[in-house]
Amino acid sequence: MKHLHEKVLSSRQVYRGRFLKVEQDQVEAPDGKTYVREYILHPGAAMMIPLLPNGKVVMVHQYRHAVKQVFLEFPAGKRDKGEDSLVTAKRELEEETGYEAKDWKFLTTIHPVIGYSNEHIDLFLARDLVKVEQKLDSGEFLEVTEVDPKDLMRLVLEGKVTDVKTQIGAFWLDKFLRGEWN
Repeated sequence: MKHLHEKVLSSRQVYRGRFLKVEQDQVEAPDGKTYVREYILHPGAAMMIPLLPNGKVVMVHQYRHAVKQVFLEFPAGKRDKGEDSLVTAKRELEEETGYEAKDWKFLTTIHPVIGYSNEHIDLFLARDLVKVEQKLDSGEFLEVTEVDPKDLMRLVLEGKVTDVKTQIGAFWLDKFLRGEWN
């Protein structure tokens, strides 16, 4: 597939925010013409599917300003510079939900917005949960809830869970619980 690659002729940062950066590249495409490509650099993230002994999963309701809505999501958070994604997952699970997990299983890596960002999210199954103290970041507001996996799949089907990382996590969880992807 090398024939589909684009050669970067020049690159410049056009915006630098608190944790996102916007880059603009001039590229030579396979047709020999020059095009401009803009994309967001993201530090990466981890998402956890916290499975309780009662069979339910721990999820959060969180307001997302970009779309001005409250979403039902699996807990997740961005990686700190140089941080291993499992360390991120453990830290974010405790911060957002007030749980620690003794058993962690890496599931997959997803690239949720490949058209305009290099963001990648590592998905983990977190089991053998122990309740500890929730440690929300300053300015972070969310509500923790327990959801039955069957109800979660119904919410996905009904279009009430539209967050892509949570939808993908729901399908992985469903396959795992059915014994299809162990």
